[in-house]
Amino acid sequence: MPTNKCARADGVVSRLIGERALPRFYRIRQKFDGGHIADIPAALAEAAARPGALDRVRRGQRVAIAVGSRGVNNIALMVRTLARLIKDAGAAPFVVPAMGSHGGAEAEGQRAVLADYGVTEAGVGCPVLSDMETVALGRTERGVDVFFDKNARAADAVVLINRIKPHTDFRGPYESGLAKLIVIGLGKQNGAEACHAHKLENMSANIGDAARLAMSRTNIIFGIGVVENAYDQTMLLRALPANRLLEEELALLDIARRHMPSILLSPFDVLIVDEIGKNISGAGMDPNITGRFVADCASGGAEAQRLVVLDITDQSHGNGIGIGFADFTVTRAFDKYDFEAVYPNVITNALPVSGKFPMVLANDLLAARAAVKTCNGIDYDNPSIVRIKNTLCMEYMYISAALLGRARAHDAIDVMDGPLDFAFDAGGNIDFGIWD
Repeated sequence: MPTNKCARADGVVSRLIGERALPRFYRIRQKFDGGHIADIPAALAEAAARPGALDRVRRGQRVAIAVGSRGVNNIALMVRTLARLIKDAGAAPFVVPAMGSHGGAEAEGQRAVLADYGVTEAGVGCPVLSDMETVALGRTERGVDVFFDKNARAADAVVLINRIKPHTDFRGPYESGLAKLIVIGLGKQNGAEACHAHKLENMSANIGDAARLAMSRTNIIFGIGVVENAYDQTMLLRALPANRLLEEELALLDIARRHMPSILLSPFDVLIVDEIGKNISGAGMDPNITGRFVADCASGGAEAQRLVVLDITDQSHGNGIGIGFADFTVTRAFDKYDFEAVYPNVITNALPVSGKFPMVLANDLLAARAAVKTCNGIDYDNPSIVRIKNTLCMEYMYISAALLGRARAHDAIDVMDGPLDFAFDAGGNIDFGIWD
């Protein structure tokens, strides 16, 4: 659809929205536990020295390193370090993308996703073998077919590395982490589709069952579990031997859940998110922050009447999945949205709601005004608005004057600057430079 079919800046929609001025804003800093690892290579080497991890690599083996599609901080450095440790053990490492149907469910698309994170042959010091072909491993007692990446299956050993955190769509003992990387990541499109064909509320249990089956029939030797703090920094690296992996992932998920960031001033009227993308969250923007979930089997996050999304990251390659959980967006995001990138993911996860689209307005100013106007029962002259860069960057944000008193009274919030007005250009689009 060409953008001239979207609501225009000079049309009837803009007249209905009106020209009510936006409030003034203040920049705040949210304070969370900032403990993190300063020396990633040293910490990873120490973790991998755990009995049952790196000591299981044998000289002359070909070792697959499974890497997912999430924007894990320091991922290229960690993969490069892991590859070096495997080489030092006398083996030959290579990377396989472990990302289900992401990257448009195509081998080159998945290679491109990894390349955006710096995970290339030159960047990590070993080949990247991307292929969508899988090997069928069997079926769980619950009826889930289990698949495994062809290149990983042919390797002498497989090592996993992934961030562990609460999932965007469901709850249970296994959410985002190593078990899911095995079943849906290394299962490629076939594995992702097979798992998502079952009810979402059973997803965690199915992942656990399928991971057990896969580990019993493949050559996975250990995984590196990564936990990040609320500032998207690496706070914990732990090697999980294959015989302990599923048990120990449970404790890492609990740690990750306790260190999740949030918007400390909820509830409020309007949330403005400058950008979404697959490099930020599997859902484009993390519902654990925004409060917009695909189903009732997960909950939490902010309470806001209206949500605005202004852009899709370049690193997402047009995959704007999840934008439909916003109420309003703009032509900038619409023009970047690639249906061929989004729909394979949506069809595979069997959640059509994640491929829907919000109202599209001509510019950022109209979208912000529309969000305020369509709220119910608020002070329209003094609305409470929160603006964030994305759901990974939760330290600094902007709040409207209506939230200032609550911010000043909060022990974990510092008010940094303000009052200020957001700068809009002649086309009504906002200045993203405030995050620099």
